[in-house]
Amino acid sequence: MKLYNTLTRQIDELQPQDSTVRIYVCGVTVYDNSHIGHARTVIVFDVLRRYLMSKGYKVVFVQNFTDVDDKIINRAKAEGKKAEEISKKYIDSYFRDFGGLNVLPADYHPKATEHIDEMIQLIKGLIDKGHAYLTLNGVYFRVKSFPGYGKLSRKPVEELESGARIEVDQSKEDPLDFALWKFSFEDPAWNSPWGKGRPGWHIECSAMSLKYLGDTFELHGGGHDLVFPHHENEIAQSESYTGKQFAKVWMHSGMVTINSQKMSKSLGNIVTIEQALKSWGMNSLRLYCLSVHYAKPLDYTDDLLKESVQRWRQIETCAYELRSASGSGGEVDSIRKTCDESLKAFGAAMDEDMNTSLALTEFLKLVTRINQYAASDKLTKDMADAALPAFDKIMDILGLRVIEPDDGERQEIEGLVADRNRLRAEKKFKEADELRKKLLDRSVELMDHKGRTVWVKRERTA
Repeated sequence: MKLYNTLTRQIDELQPQDSTVRIYVCGVTVYDNSHIGHARTVIVFDVLRRYLMSKGYKVVFVQNFTDVDDKIINRAKAEGKKAEEISKKYIDSYFRDFGGLNVLPADYHPKATEHIDEMIQLIKGLIDKGHAYLTLNGVYFRVKSFPGYGKLSRKPVEELESGARIEVDQSKEDPLDFALWKFSFEDPAWNSPWGKGRPGWHIECSAMSLKYLGDTFELHGGGHDLVFPHHENEIAQSESYTGKQFAKVWMHSGMVTINSQKMSKSLGNIVTIEQALKSWGMNSLRLYCLSVHYAKPLDYTDDLLKESVQRWRQIETCAYELRSASGSGGEVDSIRKTCDESLKAFGAAMDEDMNTSLALTEFLKLVTRINQYAASDKLTKDMADAALPAFDKIMDILGLRVIEPDDGERQEIEGLVADRNRLRAEKKFKEADELRKKLLDRSVELMDHKGRTVWVKRERTA
């Protein structure tokens, strides 16, 4: 599999060690609800992970929580709560939101506050090697001590200095130097060899990735906004500490805009995952997030989301038709060949820098073909059995899941469908239409075939 590597500015082959791909993705700072921008990044890496697993690789996936930060502390003050109460609330919200999006939990979800000892050891090592120094305000990384600084963002030092999110501190040796440890007596704070305080943002991810994935690992990811300064600083401190390459491939997802505007609280245009799920449903949102290449910006518009809903309706119909097919024989060899070709084309698109847009197109070609067989009453159970492995495999890679009614609701639906078919046989079409409408109100759509009716439980959208 090849991916665009921000570090080399070219498409590089992902080279697993011993059939294992180790991935670290920067998680959220837990001071507020997750939004659609977070959803896109997390879904992109969820699909990458699922695809690698489908190819037989062992994937070790780490996604952290930044649960100590000025934003969390300020939120806690504003609400009269402790910082850990705020972080716990939004960590719980994160799992609820991303569970609703059918995202696989990471193998490890480390919290920054649980890895202070590892951060202190890392800072100690950097001081001992001359890469960090003590000031009146904390411990800083000496950027000029790392000759490779700027190799990820490819920006000149002057531009880096002006663009860095740095705090004014006259005690620093260089404006570009960044905090590894900040002195503070205000909770949350921890004891350290240099004084009480809390870690800088960048040191957190270095400490956690080194602990769970080792000195060098296959892939580090996150949103494009993290390239500088966060990922640039991670490389500098990690490679200065270990003397080894940190991550081999750096993969960054594009930003989500709202009607071509950047999402921001000041504009009041942030869409939370909870809001988006209520409006569009899990599957349509996943299809939307995968509808363009992961590295490109993606606009959050009703038109694009309605298009994703229509795509999901086609896939949903196909799933129920395959599971409800009856009869034997038919064009089994033909559909098996179509499925093999679709899987091959889907895999080729994914292998070439995870082109989910093209991969979706290939999947929808297969879906359309199966739906055509069904619409013309040519889809037999033998054909469906031949097609289901390929269909289910792609569904699993994309993280799509048909909404299934529970046993009680299923029996009730099938009873109403049987009543409607009886009414139609008795030519009581008005009463039959009333039952159809009753089912439609419950998001159940009917598709009539020769001698039988297939029903589809639709995922609800607003």
